[in-house]
Amino acid sequence: MKAAKGKAAAKRTQRGSSNVFSMFEQSQIQEFKEAFSCIDQDRDGIINKSDLKETYAQLGKLNVKDEELEEMLKEGKGPINFTVFLTLFGEKLNGTDPEDTILQAFKLFDPHGTGLVNKDEFRRLLLTQADKFTEDEVEQAFSVAPIDVAGNIDYKSLCYIITHGDEKEES
Repeated sequence: MKAAKGKAAAKRTQRGSSNVFSMFEQSQIQEFKEAFSCIDQDRDGIINKSDLKETYAQLGKLNVKDEELEEMLKEGKGPINFTVFLTLFGEKLNGTDPEDTILQAFKLFDPHGTGLVNKDEFRRLLLTQADKFTEDEVEQAFSVAPIDVAGNIDYKSLCYIITHGDEKEES
């Protein structure tokens, strides 16, 4: 019964993150597959604590605490198969919230629901509120932001760029 429960949880985890493959180029997925295979020491398709311990040992780090390994495994919220592994890397590499979460945050600054926020007002907020941005960070953000002639940012397009990348950067 326990094994069936584990398989069901793994299947749910895989189903919930199946679009992760669209986040990467095929060549990147192949590189992640190779890395996964190197870590999955017992070749059972799941990364567990002994796999991590052995990988660290091969890298010369012999004194890794079990708690540290368990914390790493907890990030997978269940068995770490290749899909979960890829999802974890996608989250770490992109470092972004889901597009809908970002849109909801922008909507707080768009009380009329226009899909636009004023660039100057948004700059002021970025520089003065919560996790303050530096001038360079604001300039970098605005360099990819779709800004109209009236000085408004199309935040729906910006959210897409944040979560999917900018075509200009890729060409």
